[in-house]
Amino acid sequence: MPRYTVHVRGEWLAVPCQDAQLTVGWLGREAVRRYIKNKPDNGGFASVDDVHFLVRRCKGLGLLDNGDRLEVALEDNEFVEVVIEGDAMSPDFIPSQPEGVYLYSKYREPEKYIDLDGDSLTTEDLVNLGKGHYKIKLTPTAEKRVQKSREVIDSIIEEKTVVYGITTGFGKFARTVIPINKLQELQVNLVRSHSSGVGKPLIPERCRMLLALRINVLAKGYSGISLETLKQVIEMFNASCLPYVPEKGTVGASGDLAPLSHLALGLIGEGKMWSPKSGWADAKYVLEAHGLKPVILKPKEGLALINGTQMITSLGCEAVERASAIARQADIVAALTLEVLKGTTKAFDTDIHALRPHRGQIEVAFRFRSLLDSDHHPSEIAESHRFCDRVQDAYTLRCCPQVHGVVNDTIAFVKNIITIELNSATDNPMVFASRGETISGGNFHGEYPAKALDYLAIGIHELAAISERRIERLCNPSLSELPAFLVAEGGLNSGFMIAHCTAAALVSENKALCHPSSVDSLSTSAATEDHVSMGGWAARKALRVIEHVEQVLAIELLAACQGIEFLRPLKTTTPLEKVYDLVRSVVRFGK
Repeated sequence: MPRYTVHVRGEWLAVPCQDAQLTVGWLGREAVRRYIKNKPDNGGFASVDDVHFLVRRCKGLGLLDNGDRLEVALEDNEFVEVVIEGDAMSPDFIPSQPEGVYLYSKYREPEKYIDLDGDSLTTEDLVNLGKGHYKIKLTPTAEKRVQKSREVIDSIIEEKTVVYGITTGFGKFARTVIPINKLQELQVNLVRSHSSGVGKPLIPERCRMLLALRINVLAKGYSGISLETLKQVIEMFNASCLPYVPEKGTVGASGDLAPLSHLALGLIGEGKMWSPKSGWADAKYVLEAHGLKPVILKPKEGLALINGTQMITSLGCEAVERASAIARQADIVAALTLEVLKGTTKAFDTDIHALRPHRGQIEVAFRFRSLLDSDHHPSEIAESHRFCDRVQDAYTLRCCPQVHGVVNDTIAFVKNIITIELNSATDNPMVFASRGETISGGNFHGEYPAKALDYLAIGIHELAAISERRIERLCNPSLSELPAFLVAEGGLNSGFMIAHCTAAALVSENKALCHPSSVDSLSTSAATEDHVSMGGWAARKALRVIEHVEQVLAIELLAACQGIEFLRPLKTTTPLEKVYDLVRSVVRFGK
């Protein structure tokens, strides 16, 4: 008998269908009828006949015709959403899909795999796993390490040894010994009680990164998880079954307990889960639709799934990769602005930077020389002011290698810490198969990635700070020799006046966001966890700062391209003309 999972006003209902000749309209009415029946106040409706609705697929949100037969319109185990007329504008309406659903409607299951061994994951790999470009499999070496680690746990259970988190409670309850027949319940209760986060759920890409990183850490073989359970988790990742993980709630010590517990909650078939096929639905329905079974936790496995710095580190990984990309783009945008403002290339001379040989500074100066006027790439704009009487440029042009350079060095420093963290065991207790014992320690503390990501936010912000000053120079006719606010008919058109205000607003927000979260600590768990890193906020606000940097540089890029229009017919160098052409392929000249 076909069965459909239907989302009605935040409720998920399993609706069996005895006759495939029935219509989509019947399915919608039956789902609404069941919804009304389950509500004490009938959901506010007198009867199902009073309800007007639309039915759409959860995958891609395509509308369905109420008259179509189910056997034609839908597959068995399909997920659909009933949208009651007027609900979309109601504060009670809960959509089945996360924001930006169009990004997922074209999702295709990847064919390629990444082998995880717990030792060699890169930031680029994790971002690609987040984007859904790869599935995961374990290396044979990793499988052996996981099995040997589990043997230690099994021997502890068999010998009834008292070990933290395996045969005892957690945190303040570490001295409470748990009876053998309660050990499985202990792990489930741990996951449920620690699933206490709040806020928006992680978008699918970030949840995928979080799950992939946890798998990589488990693959190191120091967590005590069984190979059977780990393979179940990998199957869920490969099917893109992603639990509901609220973004707030971790203090970044004793691991990212709240977000990782929400991750584990979905894996055991509880709470909400997302997949491209289902949208948000009850985890048990999503797993069943993909032919998967919930994980049944063995002793220590709940703790193995939730203890570690993977929330901080996975978000930090995205931050590092986005920072690297925008830092490279910042050099190109600044070079274009320098051309429009008729700056000189002398400040980028090789010998100057050899006297202060910071790696980032040398790299940025090299990029400027590659982009600006040279024998290889002559510029008509540069030639037009070659014999002007200007001696040197403002700092925002002349000092780009020094300012952009230290940003590059900051990113490299942070990337090194994040890469080490990607391949580190951050559980407690650690299971050492070679010694046949477990040892409690503090590798779960998030101070390393927290401090690094605070530093990243401070460093990357400077790209926006200096960019906003260049935008000011482009818009101010007393500094640019261009029309005010880069518009020919000033007054009739305000040009880039308010675009510059937006850049200024974003830079000002960044100044507050750059205050380091890791200088704070609040004691938790009845003073057992009396120093914490606050790394979750460090990661989230670093991403916010980077987003603002991206937006400010986009404004500068548009302004620089606008400025070039007033220098025509003169052309800049070939590389910068290509940048101009790329921008004009999507944004036309504003007159």
